[in-house]
Amino acid sequence: LKDPRITGRSAHKLIDIIIIAICGMLCGSDDWVGIEAFGKAKHEWFKTFLELPNGIPSHDTFGRVFSHIDPKHFQECFLGWIQSVAKIFAGEIIPIDGKTVRRSHDATAGKAAIHMVSAWAAGNGLVLGQVRTEEKSNEIKAIPELLRLLDLKGCIVTTDAMGCQKKITKQIIDQGGDYVLGLKGNQGSLLTAVEQVFAQADEEELNSAKFDFFMTEEKGHGRHETRFHYTTNF
Repeated sequence: LKDPRITGRSAHKLIDIIIIAICGMLCGSDDWVGIEAFGKAKHEWFKTFLELPNGIPSHDTFGRVFSHIDPKHFQECFLGWIQSVAKIFAGEIIPIDGKTVRRSHDATAGKAAIHMVSAWAAGNGLVLGQVRTEEKSNEIKAIPELLRLLDLKGCIVTTDAMGCQKKITKQIIDQGGDYVLGLKGNQGSLLTAVEQVFAQADEEELNSAKFDFFMTEEKGHGRHETRFHYTTNF
């Protein structure tokens, strides 16, 4: 990550600032004052692996440094680090979903809430990447951008009907992955064709080699649910 500051005129090392900020955010600090307070509370621990030539940076220093860092470059570096420590195994499920960030809107400034499209590594329990969009309708544009950040070899990408697009499925395959996508009315003719395949199949066909079957049962919240899953390669 390129240091945006003037060489030789910095009291704190960039790596120290980055590490303290990341650790603080992971532990619940949501502003620079909180990051500084966290750093001071964990000063002795940080000294076991950081140089800290001038102690813990002030909240102003954190804010000033991060305001000058290229956010896209930072994201690339951060994701490169995350993907290097995350153990992605064959068959890893990577759900992609869009969520609106709570309390991210600013009515007085006329700013709408932030909508993020995220890729989640189910086996690792961590987010592999995020892309910001202006609103949910822009997820179709954000998903390809997010996929380009990921190594999908041997993985299975899942997403809702918003991501059921030919270009998206081609990109997943080209990057070495596979996919399971939701299918709804936004793909009218495809939805009708799939419904007809299952509706026209009789009981004998459903139990033949043309179809695979799987059943699940769940109990909880006063309900007992039995789900029947049929798949086919028609």
